[in-house]
Amino acid sequence: MLASVRIMNRAASFGLIALPVLAAGMLAACSGDDEPTTVPSKILPETTYAERCVTPRSGADMITGEKYVDQKGNLLEEQLWLRSWIDDLYLWYDEVPAMDPKMFMTPEDYFDVLKTPAMTASGAAKDKFHFTYETPVWEGLSVSGTEASYGLNWALLETKPPRKLLVAIVTPGSPAATAGMKRGTEVVTIDGVDVINGDDVDTLNNGISPTDVNQTHTFEIIDPGTTTRHTIMMTSANVDLQPVQTVGLLPLAAPNDKIGYLVFTDHIATAEKELVDAITTLKTAGATDLVLDIRYNGGGFLDIASELAYMIAGPGPTTGKTFERETFNAKHPSIDPVTGQSLAPTPFEAVTAGFSTMAGQALPTLGLTRVFVLTSSATCSASEAVMNGLAGVGIQVIQVGDTTCGKPYGFYPQDNCGTTYFAIQFEGVNDMGFGDYADGFVPGGVHPGCKIADDFTHQLGDPTEGLLAAALYFRTNTACPTGAITQSVARRAGDRDAQSLRDPKPVWRQNRIARHR
Repeated sequence: MLASVRIMNRAASFGLIALPVLAAGMLAACSGDDEPTTVPSKILPETTYAERCVTPRSGADMITGEKYVDQKGNLLEEQLWLRSWIDDLYLWYDEVPAMDPKMFMTPEDYFDVLKTPAMTASGAAKDKFHFTYETPVWEGLSVSGTEASYGLNWALLETKPPRKLLVAIVTPGSPAATAGMKRGTEVVTIDGVDVINGDDVDTLNNGISPTDVNQTHTFEIIDPGTTTRHTIMMTSANVDLQPVQTVGLLPLAAPNDKIGYLVFTDHIATAEKELVDAITTLKTAGATDLVLDIRYNGGGFLDIASELAYMIAGPGPTTGKTFERETFNAKHPSIDPVTGQSLAPTPFEAVTAGFSTMAGQALPTLGLTRVFVLTSSATCSASEAVMNGLAGVGIQVIQVGDTTCGKPYGFYPQDNCGTTYFAIQFEGVNDMGFGDYADGFVPGGVHPGCKIADDFTHQLGDPTEGLLAAALYFRTNTACPTGAITQSVARRAGDRDAQSLRDPKPVWRQNRIARHR
């Protein structure tokens, strides 16, 4: 049974909320059934404005089957709901600037500014993960794992001229696979526009990231290991993501080496069954070590991260221990404000949650005391939680690759009037109380390991591929190979201008998402 991810509006009442700074002459009271047309001096609890919509929906929710209860409202009511909701639940609510909602033409535009402007120690934005989806789109993506795409992950090594765009991983049977795309393929033009130095960034971005099915674009490419250019066409389609694409023992010479290898790309609902099957395969094969390749895994459901961590470590070190302890803002010190339940740590889940398998089934385990983790700057959120959660109970995490994205935060998706909003609501720490990695995990920092460049000249799972080879070298020598030069995949927010290509991985695949149980 697939888990529902739609969050209903809460009925609890929280006191009046003051909006500190508003334009003169724009204050008015709001009470009863009156629709506000001017900004009130005191904003009421979000339930007052919830589901009062410019365009009310009819019918029922596609997942829960519950009938929509939208009422006719106006733009200001949708904006007041947002401000009230942010002031109540946003982790850094007291850092949000007081912006006049009348300055914004849509609720989504207003939402974009309702976040902290603070920066981290490295100079990156403190909140890089504030976004929205149309609710039907989000529900389809999160539950089915289907998205309109070519079925590949891009590696954008340079976002600004001279840019470099490569193929990182291809989903079998996808439009990209049919067109002959493979790991290491370089794209040099899109719809006739030069990728490396071209000025028509909109055309390039449209070709990289199709927004719907049946969008056809032309690519001039260079296959790995060649210098000859040739042209292909790809048409976007509804592609079923395959979160686990490679699993098995590595083909090594030593007869007693049983090193498991697992490529895992997304903590989505369908990943639950695929991970259970993968760990069962490795357990049956007698794996005594594991290389977990999450270099392209941006995160997803925290429960699935907990399940994976448990399957790696087993019951010995995890029983009665915390996988992650979530902390909300100061307004909610002891109660989860979304579920209404007393705050309790997320445990290491020992049974299936029911995302894509029958709930309550015992999970297979490997019982390992260490794990080699391959990372990049695209390793984010729930993937970082796997690393942090395991380290918190004494499992040695050896990190090989590049610095992770840095997101010890999460949220509950919240629908209102057909838009699902994602605003950071909690931060997480492991069983030892550690969660300070807003600038990412650096190989050789918190976790021992090696900072190594991603290697697009070899396929994933090839023991000579750069990251995997370095992990195997470290396993034998407890040291890093010499001569490696790191080239980071350009995934970090901040260093962007008009000539920059946007991050090609959808934002929903780069986060830590809690379920409403």
